[in-house]
Amino acid sequence: MKIISWNVNGIRAIAKKGFADWVKKENPDILCLQETKATEEQIPAEIKSLPYKQFYLSASSRKGYSGVGLLTKIEPNSVSYGLGVEEFDREGRVISADYGDFILFNVYFPNGKASKERLDFKLRFYDKFLEVVKDLKDKGRGVIICGDVNTAHKEIDLARPKENEKVSGFLPIEREWIDKLIASGFVDTFRMFVKEGGHYSWWDYKSRARERNVGWRIDYFFVSENLKDRVKDAFILSDVYGSDHCPVGIIFE
Repeated sequence: MKIISWNVNGIRAIAKKGFADWVKKENPDILCLQETKATEEQIPAEIKSLPYKQFYLSASSRKGYSGVGLLTKIEPNSVSYGLGVEEFDREGRVISADYGDFILFNVYFPNGKASKERLDFKLRFYDKFLEVVKDLKDKGRGVIICGDVNTAHKEIDLARPKENEKVSGFLPIEREWIDKLIASGFVDTFRMFVKEGGHYSWWDYKSRARERNVGWRIDYFFVSENLKDRVKDAFILSDVYGSDHCPVGIIFE
């Protein structure tokens, strides 16, 4: 089973860049999208007509902001929206799908760069999310988490760690949360297979950083330890364009 996650930075914008053709060619079993920036009614027809069950959540707080989408060939037992906390859920950041032997969380985690208030919001979102997934894992459920985490975990995960150690996205307090997630029994799937640096999933548009591969690895797949042996590969599709992020994925047995 191939599961792919991609922050598309606007589903209507990426639709004009051959997105539907890419989906047909790549043919994932499950495709998780973040930052769709659209209501369900605004999803382009060529995407809606793809042979997938499709579920979307948009932000109720602002138009053209945030939003997540789930395209799946495998029928989930149930689909849930949000974390059950109104201040987080109105930003349209979480879709979870229960497939029976695992629960998949597709998450667009908040960005903390705009202000101290937004950093605080991000950290509170992190804590609530960890509470939810840890509870499921402690009950013996298999959990897969994917999406734009908006934090690079270690120095190896961004091109310029020293210059960014006081920037949200690489603050010690944000990185510590990923440590906590791992300590709670979750595994960074990419690091199961690739140990070296130089692999990124986001590049700044303004500075044309992608051409120089001056990037950040902020898009992840984490799995609970009870699913680890079923992950057969993890990858970053850095040659796929259309957004300031590229797709990331796993092969799951």
